Amino acid sequence: MKSPYVAELEAGKIATGVFLVHAKEIRQKKTGEPYLSLMLADRTGDVDAKMWDNVAEVMNAFECGDFVRVKGLPQIYNNRPQFTIHTLERLEESSVDLADFLPASKRDPREMVAELRQIVGEIGNPHLRALLELILADEELLRRFAKAPAAKSIHHAYLGGLLEHVLSLCRMCRLAASHYQSVDLDLLLAGAILHDIGKVHELSYDRAFGYTSEGQLLGHIAIGLRLVEDKLRELPEFPPRLRTLLEHLVLSHHGSLEFGSPKVPLYPEALLLAYLDDLDAKMECMRALADKDRQVEGHWTPYSPALERMILKKAKYLAEGVPEQPAPPPEIPAAVPPAAQTLLGEKLGQALRAREE
Repeated sequence: MKSPYVAELEAGKIATGVFLVHAKEIRQKKTGEPYLSLMLADRTGDVDAKMWDNVAEVMNAFECGDFVRVKGLPQIYNNRPQFTIHTLERLEESSVDLADFLPASKRDPREMVAELRQIVGEIGNPHLRALLELILADEELLRRFAKAPAAKSIHHAYLGGLLEHVLSLCRMCRLAASHYQSVDLDLLLAGAILHDIGKVHELSYDRAFGYTSEGQLLGHIAIGLRLVEDKLRELPEFPPRLRTLLEHLVLSHHGSLEFGSPKVPLYPEALLLAYLDDLDAKMECMRALADKDRQVEGHWTPYSPALERMILKKAKYLAEGVPEQPAPPPEIPAAVPPAAQTLLGEKLGQALRAREE
């Protein structure tokens, strides 16, 4: 296990660590000399980094996507962590553990696959269940399904994020179908499981999250539709009209043409799937944005283009709004113990009475 992780860097304390280069720019100082502006990352997050001195010696020795060992000083600049690099060297991939550099779901992949198998096993429609069982029987496809992120950066952007998103969506489908009882839950669940399956080939996730050439050219909706059609060829008895309804779920799950859907949802299960998918993605996006915000002070994250708003860091807002409780006044010990005070009072009273007599 590597150390320190990005999340463990302490401002003002010199650190030496290994990181993945997510972004690299060679810029110029006012003097005309070059400096490096980098984004360094590991599975706990990323940090803005600058190298001001001795840049010419290393600036062509590494590229974006390489691993580097750096020594420098973490600090706070403009309310955000920044790593000032003193020395930098490129490392070979064989010298690092890739698991240290890609964020991953907190859930066990085997546990998530088992949950998916249970959901498929409980689907009552035999045709839909047979199709989904074919998906689960494809070991390579299932391996990719369990490992892929749900997105490059916007939501569930970590290894296992796609399957975690699908399982979350399946739970939401069950809740919604219990309220809208005319909804075909089997069809809705099949759509939830298959709607993003094209992402197993759209996204790359070996070192950093990005897009494959196939993903850039086709997108996950077209890829997903092709995957479904390939499996359906093995099921000649699959009802043609049920097939059309299922394909429509894949084609329309982005909800509107402006968000990339070739078709808008045209029947209740399609509309419900599109809204639930959008809701789950936005809720995870909000959670991740607040959790990963690098600003040190303040209750708000920076503006999010994906959500078109800033996000309140609610826990910090509430915690800093609780007034401090005044300390209770210190107890002043009596000069004379209570029992002694009582005895003294009695003696003094007796003496005064005797004197009066």
